[in-house]
Amino acid sequence: MGKTTIPTSTLQRLPQYLEVLKQLRRAGLKTVTATKISVFADVHPTLVRKDLSFTGINKSKAPQRGYDIKELYAAIERVLNWSDTSACYLVGVGHLGSALLGYQEFAQRGLAIVAAFDNDPAKIGKIIHGVTVHSALEFTTMATRNHISIGIITVPPESAQLIADIMVHSGIKAIWNFTPQKIIVPPDIIVEYVDMFASLAVLSRRLAERG
Repeated sequence: MGKTTIPTSTLQRLPQYLEVLKQLRRAGLKTVTATKISVFADVHPTLVRKDLSFTGINKSKAPQRGYDIKELYAAIERVLNWSDTSACYLVGVGHLGSALLGYQEFAQRGLAIVAAFDNDPAKIGKIIHGVTVHSALEFTTMATRNHISIGIITVPPESAQLIADIMVHSGIKAIWNFTPQKIIVPPDIIVEYVDMFASLAVLSRRLAERG
């Protein structure tokens, strides 16, 4: 049997719980209830209990004490596969791409950007935040040779589909797309979008509505 399919909404909430557990652990607490997590994460207690059920961890023997924080933290990391660091490639070393290369939190979340690619001769060969920038023409050879499964797209929107095609051809199984451009890929390829423009649109409109 394959692994249990966890709802996307649950996967999106689990990192919130990790941050809550991290803060509680720093405060010296050893156990926590689902109700307390719900308060700090601003998520309904019923949803919290449902989400945590996917971790397979049981409450402590004393029901009023809830979950052992250390065990629950480790269990959530296992569910998210953050305890197993995956190497990935990033294409598009502009302002956003460069910023992502320097984001240290990725390593703590099971993601290591081990190489970057660009078509700008001025960037090729440079080392940015410890990551070497290679020519985009080298992507397929390197990805195939090193069995890379995850690709990050931070190129201009009009180039997103071309890069996605190259990634799929190179054996990439999961794509993190930071452009607003929707890409077309085979059904077995996982695509996750980070649409900052959509988020900005909501932010701007809500601000305008307040007058």
